[in-house]
Amino acid sequence: MTLTRIVSALAVVALFSTAASLPVHADELQNIQALLKQGNQSQALDRANTYLASHPKDAQVRFIKGVILTEQNKTAEAIKVFTALTEDFPELPEPYNNLAVLYASQQQYDKARVALEMAIQTHPSYATAHENLGDIYAKMASEAYDRALKLDKSNTAAQTKLSMIKEIFPVNGRLQRPAAKPTVVAAAPAAPVKTAPPVAPAAPAAKAPEKVVEKAPEKPVEKAEKPKQDATHAIDAMLNSWAQAWSNKNVGAYFSHYAADFKTPKGESRAAWEKFRRERIAAPKHIQVSVSAIKVSIKDDTHAQVTFRQHYKADTLNTSATKTLVLIKSGDKWLIQQERVGS
Repeated sequence: MTLTRIVSALAVVALFSTAASLPVHADELQNIQALLKQGNQSQALDRANTYLASHPKDAQVRFIKGVILTEQNKTAEAIKVFTALTEDFPELPEPYNNLAVLYASQQQYDKARVALEMAIQTHPSYATAHENLGDIYAKMASEAYDRALKLDKSNTAAQTKLSMIKEIFPVNGRLQRPAAKPTVVAAAPAAPVKTAPPVAPAAPAAKAPEKVVEKAPEKPVEKAEKPKQDATHAIDAMLNSWAQAWSNKNVGAYFSHYAADFKTPKGESRAAWEKFRRERIAAPKHIQVSVSAIKVSIKDDTHAQVTFRQHYKADTLNTSATKTLVLIKSGDKWLIQQERVGS
């Protein structure tokens, strides 16, 4: 099985969400991509290396270099490039995905699995990584069943399972998926309508005096919605305050937005997570974080969830991603109890 779903260099600008902030960078990026699209891999690589000599931290051009090396079948060099990207920019899922594809090409399926799990951890809604991970699991299962049959040729259960996997993964190694067909549901036949015999008209009953029931006055919508509106406004303000503290590199104010029982992303201790975040925030010379497309969901008086687009810009990195925060109210403040990338 060969994983073919590698993120292309021709989509690298979309991958990092926006073109670079400097016109020189954008022009050079387009020039390198144009050379690669024309099949001039060597020239594209030379141009990328020349640019990186003076801009060694540029994530976009480094990513393109990794793809060029992949297309030149320089797998070991490409692995070094993508590995370095995952170390310098662990929040980006695409380098992990491409690293997994390269490991799979070398039949290092366990390493590929770990890389894809990291991609999904950073971006749970990354469909390509989920599909590639499914392929890896299937290949590893195939090899396990094959070993079982070599040890016990009479193991019919393993033989059946191996046959099923081979039906999905044919000899050419590419995953084949049948086209989905619309399901047609036949309607149940209607029961025949029986005609009832005519009934003699009944004598009119004495009409009881009508009673007028006065309905209780409905509560104004404004009053019913006001608590939710107040909570939504408070969460909007908290979110912008959190982004501003991050932008100002004010780690004390930044950490004050997190609840005492905050669930760290990898299950590490709060102290370890804070140490990591301090280092990440201190590393760039400047940081600019903003939020947009804010959607607040109030669960009850003390629990809520907010989903938004996070725009992050620092030195040569410019990214945008969907993020979700699980919130809890402590006193009169909304605090972050959990955060994840994706909706």
